[in-house]
Amino acid sequence: MSLTDKAIDRIRELIQSGELPAGSRLPSEPRLSAQLGISRNLTREAVKALVLARVLEIRRGDGTYVTSLEPSVLLEGLGSAIELLRGDTLLELNEVRRLFEPVATGLAASRISAGELAEVEGHLAAMREAQDDVELLNRHDAAFHRAVITATGNATLASLLEGISSRTVRARVWRGMVDGKAAERTLAEHEAIYQALATGDAALAHAAALMHVSTTEKWLRKYLIEDTEADALADVAGAELDIEDADVETQGRPRQSVTAD
Repeated sequence: MSLTDKAIDRIRELIQSGELPAGSRLPSEPRLSAQLGISRNLTREAVKALVLARVLEIRRGDGTYVTSLEPSVLLEGLGSAIELLRGDTLLELNEVRRLFEPVATGLAASRISAGELAEVEGHLAAMREAQDDVELLNRHDAAFHRAVITATGNATLASLLEGISSRTVRARVWRGMVDGKAAERTLAEHEAIYQALATGDAALAHAAALMHVSTTEKWLRKYLIEDTEADALADVAGAELDIEDADVETQGRPRQSVTAD
């Protein structure tokens, strides 16, 4: 562990112990350094790292404060980190969504208020109106799910799923552009989720959400596999064309023999 990491841990311990509670102002840099028994440079680096992690926030002209430490703040950077994932992680993200979202939707069915249900219904209505506009449809799609998850009353779960969904929305837009019947199916699946929420049926809501997420995942998995196979065939075809071109170029000319020294 580097000295900076140790300094970070020391500040985190002060926060976890309650000595520096949420919303409190940190001592000045010289005082904090003396309190921690580390150099001012290490203290400065530790504070910078914790600001990036949204544990601390700098208020210009006022000082450095501990944030609210709410899930929505601490997990805010999750979506940005997920955006950097590459390779097969898009499928993995959809698997994670399939594990979490149906359970959350079932929980929402048992907790959703009349006002929250009305918000979900409003997003569903907006989806119906936007079914010919793929990007607008998917914006309302994301808002629909966000409203459902918010209705669980679990801020940590809502923040986690928001971070995960930030990248899977692109896959859903992609599906809408490639699959001509995607909008019709998506609306039917969201209608089923809404009806389960409206009746307060947690098991049915869980099942409806599972079917919805699984349908998208199944399509994405099939499309990615087909796309990979198509790329491979294209590479083979390209290699064959290169060979044919080479043969054409050498027609009428004697091939040079290569001898080893």
